[in-house]
Amino acid sequence: MERFDTPTGYTMAMQPLLKPNLLRAGDRIAAVSLSSGAAARFPHRYQAGCRQLEAEYGVTVTSMPNALRPHEFLAANPQARADDLIQALEDDTISGIFSTIGGDDSIRLLPLIDPAHIRRHPKPFLGMSDTTITHFQFLAAGVASFYGPAIMTGFAENCGMHAYTRDAVRRALFEPETERRLPENPEGWTVEHLDWQDPVNQGIRRRLQPPMPWRFAQGEGVVCGRLIGGCIEVLDWLRGTSVWPAAHEWEGSILFIETSEEAPEPLAMLRMLRCLAAVGVLERVEGVLLGRPGGAKVDPARFSEWEIALLGALREAGREDTAVVTRMDFGHTDPVAVLPFGSLAEIDCVRKQIRLHPGAALK
Repeated sequence: MERFDTPTGYTMAMQPLLKPNLLRAGDRIAAVSLSSGAAARFPHRYQAGCRQLEAEYGVTVTSMPNALRPHEFLAANPQARADDLIQALEDDTISGIFSTIGGDDSIRLLPLIDPAHIRRHPKPFLGMSDTTITHFQFLAAGVASFYGPAIMTGFAENCGMHAYTRDAVRRALFEPETERRLPENPEGWTVEHLDWQDPVNQGIRRRLQPPMPWRFAQGEGVVCGRLIGGCIEVLDWLRGTSVWPAAHEWEGSILFIETSEEAPEPLAMLRMLRCLAAVGVLERVEGVLLGRPGGAKVDPARFSEWEIALLGALREAGREDTAVVTRMDFGHTDPVAVLPFGSLAEIDCVRKQIRLHPGAALK
C-alpha cells in the first residue's frame, strides 16, 4: 500500500491501479457473457447492441466463443465463461472487453480467474449489475475498470443510444480528461420494460420520465475518495470472498450503490447496508452515491424511501457526516453515466457537483 495525495489535497491509502489503454476507432471489442445467456435468447437485441456500438464509436465487436451459447450451457459451464474472459485478455488483437448483460451467477467464476492474470493483461472492461463481481476481480488485480452499460442494455437502447449514455462512454473510455465534472442527465429517464421477446419492440422508443435532479441529501464541504461499488445485491454476495477489499482498502472511498430490476424493497436495502456497516465499510467511506431505484414497478413517488433507508443505515453507523447524493443516473435505469471503478471522485456539497479525476488514481 502507499499514500496518495489527491488533486484537492486529501491523502488516502490505496492500492496502485493500472490504467488500461484508451479505446479508439478501429479497435476490436470482445463481447463476453459472464453470467446470463440472454444474448442467445434475444439475438436481435444483442445484434442491435453490437450494431449501435460499432456505429457510434467505429469499433468492431467480436463475440467470444461462448458468448452466444444458450443459457443452459453457460449455467452448466462456468469454466467456458471464464475461458472467454481469459482469451479476451490474452488476445493482443482485442483492445477492450464489454459484458453482453448481467445475470446472477458471475460469482461462480471467482475461483476460475486469477487476478494476477488480469493484471498481466490490463484492458478496459465495461459492464454493470451482476458484472459487479468481475469489477471486484479487476480491483483485486489492481486494474481500473468501468461501471456502465452492457451491450444488450444501454448500447442496444430502442431506436438508438441515448445521448447521455453515448457521451458518457466516449468520455470515459475513448476521450477521458484529467479532470471533469460528471454531468446530470438532461434527457429524462426510463425503466419502462418493452418485452425483448418481440423484435418489433426494438423499434419502439421507450417513454422518458421528466429529468430528475440529483439530491445532495447530506454532507458538508468537499470530500474526495476512490469509487468502489456496484449493484448492492451483488455486493451482498461478495462479502467474505477472495476479492472483497480488506477493511483498510475502504478507507476514504466513495461507495456507489444501485438496486437491480428485481427492485428490492427499502427494508431489504437497509439490511444489506447494515451488513456493510458490520464489516467496517460504512464507517470508512467518505461519501455514498445512490442510483435511482431499479425496476419498472417502482413508483417514483417512493424514491425517498430508499434514501431514508440509506440515511438510516449511516445514522446507525454514526456517520451522519458522510456525503450522500441520491437519484443518480447509473445502474438499472437509462440513460446512464459511466463510473470509473477505482478512480478518484469529489463530491462538492457546496456547489452540488461531482467531479472525476480518472487519471489521478491510476498508475
